[in-house]
Amino acid sequence: MMTLRHFEIFRAVAETGNFTRAAERLYITQSAVSHAIRELEEKAGTALFDRLSKSVQLTKSGRLLLEEIVPILSSCEALDARIHCLEQRAPLHIVSSITIAAFWLPAILNAFQQDWPGIPVNVDVVSTANAIEILRNGKADIALVEGAAPQGPFICTPFAHYPLYIVCAPDYPLARRELTLQEFCSEKLLLREKGSAIRDTLDSVLYLSGHTAQPAWTSVNSLVLIEAAKAGFGITILPDVLVHEPLSQGKLISLSVQDLSLKNELIAVRHRDKYMTTPMKTLLNHIESTMLPGL
Repeated sequence: MMTLRHFEIFRAVAETGNFTRAAERLYITQSAVSHAIRELEEKAGTALFDRLSKSVQLTKSGRLLLEEIVPILSSCEALDARIHCLEQRAPLHIVSSITIAAFWLPAILNAFQQDWPGIPVNVDVVSTANAIEILRNGKADIALVEGAAPQGPFICTPFAHYPLYIVCAPDYPLARRELTLQEFCSEKLLLREKGSAIRDTLDSVLYLSGHTAQPAWTSVNSLVLIEAAKAGFGITILPDVLVHEPLSQGKLISLSVQDLSLKNELIAVRHRDKYMTTPMKTLLNHIESTMLPGL
């Protein structure tokens, strides 16, 4: 079987025109050179060198072989020069929930790319459930999710949190007084879809209190819920970072519900069996040190 070493020896003999000088260049014995060339010629089924009295010269078949192996050896030598830099060039894949991608991830990636400007970073913005499934299958390096820490072969690092606000239009009935949980659950609720971190947090708290939410509207898009609430169609529950502006403008007001205090943890999740490159460690450090102003 031919190896790169055979080709290196062949090239050295072709360039030096001498078995002895080729051996000296490669720091091997002349017999090793002769043996490698003999094996190549046996494999090729023809002579690759003419053995002259004071030197060797490539045959026409030998010249054809040299043309084939020079690009191969050049590519291998280029790879050898780059192989120690693979981590510095390998892309990272992040899966992130929508809220984190909108309000935390840009600052995190800006800081990371100052340290590692040459590394491509690919981001998929998906639901928390999908992010964890992608990570579980080994198709992402880090998942940034909201809510409860996932179960399974993961290492979870909480890095921030945000409160969830219960909001409605200023003229919505019952808007100006504190509601009981029973009254809240009986109202027209505008909620995120099941499987979203926001909905899971609400459903979990209500379940522990013996209540269930029956939404009038369900949406995968938080902006839809904000507009519906502003129009007076019901009560919605969303992160403070999403409702801060309409609250400050008076287009929404915060509603008080007895025994209903909600917040979501933000968690960086990685698979415990996945190798941690140096850039990944840097990214995690930036994630852990990044907080949204005001939290």
